[in-house]
Amino acid sequence: MLGRTLQEVSAALKQGQITPVELCQKCLSLIKKTKFLNAYITISEEVALKQAEESEKRYKKGHSLGALDGIPVAVKDNFSTSGIETTCASNMLKGYVPPYNATVVQRLLDQGAVLMGKTNLDEFAMGALGSDTGGSTRNPAAHCGIVGFKPSYGLVSRHGLIPLVNSMDVPGILTRCVDDAATVLGVLAGHDPKDSTTIQDPGKPFMLSSLTDVSKLCIGIPKEYLVPELSSEVRSFWSKAANLFESEGAKVIEVSLPHTSYSIVCYHVLCTSEVASNMARFDGLEYGHRCDIDVSTEAMYAATRREGFNDVVRGRILAGNFFLLKENYANYFIKAQKVRRLIANDFVNVFNSGVDVLLTPTTLSEAVPYLEFIKEDNRTRSAQDDIFTQAVNMAGLPAVSVPVALSNQGLPVGLQFIGRAFCDQQLLTVAKWFEKQVQFPVIQLQELMDDCSSVFEIEKLASVSLKQ
Repeated sequence: MLGRTLQEVSAALKQGQITPVELCQKCLSLIKKTKFLNAYITISEEVALKQAEESEKRYKKGHSLGALDGIPVAVKDNFSTSGIETTCASNMLKGYVPPYNATVVQRLLDQGAVLMGKTNLDEFAMGALGSDTGGSTRNPAAHCGIVGFKPSYGLVSRHGLIPLVNSMDVPGILTRCVDDAATVLGVLAGHDPKDSTTIQDPGKPFMLSSLTDVSKLCIGIPKEYLVPELSSEVRSFWSKAANLFESEGAKVIEVSLPHTSYSIVCYHVLCTSEVASNMARFDGLEYGHRCDIDVSTEAMYAATRREGFNDVVRGRILAGNFFLLKENYANYFIKAQKVRRLIANDFVNVFNSGVDVLLTPTTLSEAVPYLEFIKEDNRTRSAQDDIFTQAVNMAGLPAVSVPVALSNQGLPVGLQFIGRAFCDQQLLTVAKWFEKQVQFPVIQLQELMDDCSSVFEIEKLASVSLKQ
């Protein structure tokens, strides 16, 4: 049951093949068995079981709330959850319990979803996991063989999402298939009076039609994305995907996004600048960690932030404050904003030329084996993975990573589709067609758990031998 899609599980719940409580217990069991992966910061077992019991009562009465009723969900630990600790994986917010739910969390709960807990992330989301600032939904999706969808900026409320970069953050959706992503989007999307950046009419519901004829589509292939660092396997899958569209009658053309080469530097300047501004709120006075030093207010500030933030966060704060200094502001921040506009205009020009959807790699290479991954530092992995994804955030466009195949090593590879702003439904419809053609194999959870357990044992033995 845990390996099925959201729609399949929802149907099983309605038909009585499994109850919400049984499904919740199965998920809790899996979470506990895979605890060594450190995927969850907080497991909300009591809350989840209570929510599942309420869902079960509704099903017995025939009053199901919809497709998400009784469906287990996990929320990244930078979304505020009422009564449940929200830490951003940091010492700074350790023990912080919000008095309210993020809008997206509340909308899920209102539809009967069952909250299993809060998942792990790089401190304050400063890496390649989770909510999407520069690819942190699409990159892990590509590496895990699932669908990772970043909606258009303004389509989904950011209220209650502890901000990293306000102008780029978007709540992302991770599901097993494209249809499931559309189902969740239909619940989350819509105007929120608590978030002034949300649009008034998102055009719901997000029901995807089955696209049978792609001959009227124009697929763009950005030539700037064919970088030397791109692995031969990913390049091959990218080429095969383009050929698939062409063979079915779609027009496939090479396009240019000329300012792509500047996007990484531009993103770094803007990202760190907004980080410096956002992290200023954590001063030890109103909430979060406070040091024991009471010599002076300034000393308390400094010590609190030194103890509360890790090296990556402090480094970005320092860089951002440097870019925002009066003598640097025009040469760095203002210039980066101008480049951001040029990057956004590149996409506008391409879509105005008749292109419907862009097809690109999601990551430079296939998923990295665990023992190799843990040898890499945060900075290296983020810089490598964000190369194809962060420009989309700067332009505010929707993008989705769809698993395409397993590499020679048996590890997942994903490709990215980029759409016009607020044309999320069209984008997902095309992605659904592609998903149906490639028939990516379902990854079996039990086999995955066995593999993970053996890798974990090897890692433990290696760490013991190193200590000796």
